[in-house]
Amino acid sequence: MKIKPLHDRVIVRVQDSETRTTSGIVIPDNAKEKPTTGEVLAVGPGHYDNGAFVATTVTEGARILFGQFAGQKVKVENEEYTILRENDILAILA
Repeated sequence: MKIKPLHDRVIVRVQDSETRTTSGIVIPDNAKEKPTTGEVLAVGPGHYDNGAFVATTVTEGARILFGQFAGQKVKVENEEYTILRENDILAILA
C-alpha cells in the first residue's frame, strides 16, 4: 500500500452492504443500514494524551463497524479507502 496513516488514524476498505434482501427485494441507498463495516488495512502508531503516548488498539486485518458519515474518503491508485480516527470506530467484529 502506498499510503500510511499518522497518529491514531486507521485506513479501511469499506465492505459493500447487501443491496437485496433474502427474498430479492432491492434496498435503495437511503434505506440501507447506517453503520458501515470494513477491513482495517493500515494503522497509525498512536497519539499523545496529556504527555503520555497512547498506542492504537485496533490491528490490521480486523473487521470493524463505524458510522456511515465517519472519516474521510480518499482514492489511491483507483482504489477507494476511508481514513478514520480510532475513536470513530464503533466496534470490532468477531
